[in-house]
Amino acid sequence: MLTTQQKRPRNLSWFHAGPLLFGDWGTSRLYVLGLAFYYTAHASPAYLAAMSLLMIAVAWAYTVICRCFPEGGGVYSAARSLSPTLAVVGGTLLICDYAVTASLSTLEAFHYFGLPSGPGGWLIVGVSVFTILLVGVLNWLGAKASGQAAMVVALLAVGVSLVMAVFCVPLAVEGLRTVNLGTGQNPVERWLSFVQIVLALSGVEAVANMTGIMKQPVARTARRTIWPVLIEVAILNLIFGLALNGLPGLIDRVTPDYLLYGKTGQTPPDEVAQYMTTAMRVLAEHTMGHTFSIVVAIVFGVLLLSAANTAIMGTISVLYAMAGDKELPRGLRRLNYSGVPVFPLLFAVSIPVIVLLFERDLKHLADLYAVGVVGAITINVGSCSLNRKLDITRWERRCLGALGILMLGIEVTILITKPHATLFAGGMIAAVLLARKLTQQRAARTEVGVAEPATGWLAEIEGQKLELDPSMPKIMLAARGGLQAEFAVDMARRRRATLFAIHVRTLRVSDLPAGQVPRIEDDPLALEGLGTVAVLAKRAGVPFFPIYVCSENIAEEILDYTVTFGCDTLIMGKTGRVSFRRAFEGDVVAEVARHLPEECVLITRAATRHPVTWNNEPQGPDEVS
Repeated sequence: MLTTQQKRPRNLSWFHAGPLLFGDWGTSRLYVLGLAFYYTAHASPAYLAAMSLLMIAVAWAYTVICRCFPEGGGVYSAARSLSPTLAVVGGTLLICDYAVTASLSTLEAFHYFGLPSGPGGWLIVGVSVFTILLVGVLNWLGAKASGQAAMVVALLAVGVSLVMAVFCVPLAVEGLRTVNLGTGQNPVERWLSFVQIVLALSGVEAVANMTGIMKQPVARTARRTIWPVLIEVAILNLIFGLALNGLPGLIDRVTPDYLLYGKTGQTPPDEVAQYMTTAMRVLAEHTMGHTFSIVVAIVFGVLLLSAANTAIMGTISVLYAMAGDKELPRGLRRLNYSGVPVFPLLFAVSIPVIVLLFERDLKHLADLYAVGVVGAITINVGSCSLNRKLDITRWERRCLGALGILMLGIEVTILITKPHATLFAGGMIAAVLLARKLTQQRAARTEVGVAEPATGWLAEIEGQKLELDPSMPKIMLAARGGLQAEFAVDMARRRRATLFAIHVRTLRVSDLPAGQVPRIEDDPLALEGLGTVAVLAKRAGVPFFPIYVCSENIAEEILDYTVTFGCDTLIMGKTGRVSFRRAFEGDVVAEVARHLPEECVLITRAATRHPVTWNNEPQGPDEVS
């Protein structure tokens, strides 16, 4: 097999992964602190302490998950080892988390920037929607420096948080005197109050998705990544929570504002909305002055926008993985000229925009947020505890199981008490499962029945003999799909020609470093595509040469290999895309046709089965140029 590829490097060390994890996990502080005080008043430090204990348990669980899944241990990967359907549900819940992360983070960013809400709150919603669309455009163009920028912003946020923590210590001491345990609440009310701030767990899934590029040994790198971030998040959350208790405007507030405004349906006054949406800026203003509060607002606002971008790319990665496993339409794997999956990007941008158009209240967005992140963690942890194939000890399995039951209890509570969150998550899951069902039905009707050999696709591809006969005609296949392979093999058999098949891979998703692409062993779409041609060619006795190329320019590679091997015929798939998509993505077929030598015949065809004749006349959906 002819290949041009790069091995996916493992160059992510813990001191690089840590800031990236903080950019996801630590961001929740920017709205959790205000929500905690809104719902529980001076009991909030006690609830934050309880949440810290839960965070410690979840952090430990993810050290085990990262150890067991060194190639990527997100909920989709972990659940798929038990059940593909469970994996799709878990992946969809993670998409819910990412979608609300993008909308909530963008909205909160402009709260920190000090943008007025405008009449009915539509000004800040409009700006947030425009920003999300702009982020989508930048990702469409294949922005390569987003990972480095995210790390720089996260490091700045850590530095600002540490400085703030020092200045907040006197205020935290004052707030410690006001702490209570929520007098007058029964156990059910305490549990419901705890569930209100569970979104502090958001972002922990990010570390499991990084393991595929972590330095070996992954288990050690993951531990060094997780524990420092956990310590910073847990300790500083408590300090800032106590400091919020000690603010002059809040120190005498005994009754939670939720009881005064939330339950009664009244609009909270500006001072309540201010601490609820921008608690860290309020603390900076009081402890360090107006100038430093502006710096804090800018740093944390940019951090929130970075988190929104990461969430959009996370959605793309999950959808791309599902499509690669044939759980969703294969069209989701279609890439634009920058190597970005087209439809997943459009979906990843559209859902946060729709969420913001229907919901702009921070509290309700937090509910939508929580149902996704808690569901994803529950399925990930529970799957690992039930998977007997994983190399984990008995006590680890029991602890994972106990944590999974606790997380399930939290998820069920959210589903029962937050009907809008249930409707959101349930609708997303139903839509994805329906798409999955239709995909499977369509695949059963249209695909050529070539089963994967017992030895695997790779063995069939690598088993081809690279011996060229100069006297034989040569055909290049640059179209994917079983029917295209069947057509090309049949043509080569009739003409007694040598058949080449080329698969050009461009790829840029969030869990791969910029400029790096997978090997063919890591590319199921290429394995199946080239493997199908190899099996059909072997059956027909057609000499076959597979080519796997990693490049940013598909048309250039197709032309290069077609001309290099002296092919007299090039077969390409006829595009079904409408004109505006071709204008944005570029039309590979048109580009190849413009530069193809005159002596080489170009055949473009749709993937449909029909009789073929060889009289140089176009037949049905085939076009010869």
